[in-house]
Amino acid sequence: MTKYSIPSALDSIPKSGIRRLFDLAQGMEGAINLGIGEPDFDTPPHIVRASIKALEKGKTSYSPNAGLLDLRKAVSKKMKKQNNVDVSENEIMITVGGGEALSLAIQSLIKTGDSVLVPSPAFVAYVPTIILSGGKPIEVECLEDENFILNADALEEKITENTELLILNSPTNPTGAVIDKKDLEKISDIVIEYNLKVISDEVYENLIYDGKKHTSIASLNGMAKNVITVNSFSKTYSMTGWRVGYLSSKDEVLFDRMLKLHMYGPVCNNTFAQFGALEALNGPQEFVKNMRDEFENRKNLLFKRVKKMENVSAINPKGAFYLFMNISQTKMGSEEFSEKLLKAEKVVTVPGSAFGQYSDDYVRLAYPLKKEKIDEACDRLERFLSKS
Repeated sequence: MTKYSIPSALDSIPKSGIRRLFDLAQGMEGAINLGIGEPDFDTPPHIVRASIKALEKGKTSYSPNAGLLDLRKAVSKKMKKQNNVDVSENEIMITVGGGEALSLAIQSLIKTGDSVLVPSPAFVAYVPTIILSGGKPIEVECLEDENFILNADALEEKITENTELLILNSPTNPTGAVIDKKDLEKISDIVIEYNLKVISDEVYENLIYDGKKHTSIASLNGMAKNVITVNSFSKTYSMTGWRVGYLSSKDEVLFDRMLKLHMYGPVCNNTFAQFGALEALNGPQEFVKNMRDEFENRKNLLFKRVKKMENVSAINPKGAFYLFMNISQTKMGSEEFSEKLLKAEKVVTVPGSAFGQYSDDYVRLAYPLKKEKIDEACDRLERFLSKS
């Protein structure tokens, strides 16, 4: 058996399938990007002002390793009110984006050779992070016929004596699926029965449409100590470049491990950015609702256009800002489809193959761009399909 090492793990992991198409589009005049997974809104001015004010007041020193106390208290209050999850400020850590929160949780939870269950299609970072941490990712297929929702029976079939962890993401990237409370309850029964840990990635929690509701699995009976909740300010407040995220856990031993990793890595999050995040939570929230409403309108436009196209199909996404388009009738794999579309019509999409072994019949379309651009991209996509 080959001994695990980070260099060997890195050599086995390809570069991000998202970035490859972006690189191909660099310098391509007139390209329309349906690949970018970030809001196209500016960070609200009151958040920016709070960070500038912190800079002007000299708030440029290290913060406590776990983050500013006032910010952790604000996150605690938010989680109790919005997520129905009772965690104190001492069970919350401010991280360098949701990405670091995810890495800290995985690295602190699994040992070399442990299996980690990943509902698939899955966010591109999950599988590589598991491999880099010495774990074995086990993808659990989520079927389009079931709205890409994790099936509890399919989940249970994949559990072995080496299974330690399940990663959940709702609303999901890349499918836009939202897991209902009743489905989470079925999953939580299995988690408790097999004594698994859960990382719940909830970064899109405020981008949910069509009357759907977000449920945090940590709020369900018996789940509090099993769950590490991962979240971020990036999507909710259009703060992607600020790199402020957070995690919460009621497992004291695990939390201590994650804090050690954090203090020997980035040490703490950017101090003045944390003051901006504090204002994001404590300040007016109209921006969040207005952005969500605009994304719902854009989603409806994109879905309506795709629904009328030949040789492709999609289900109506209920969250995030992605539509996962089925291209199986084109008889092309996802990389071939995306590259040909880019070269022929200058439209950037992300091949489904970037999201796991079950996704090559799909491409991801992101809709954080103005409606006229969505319409133009759809015109180009229709023209491409008519010639394929």
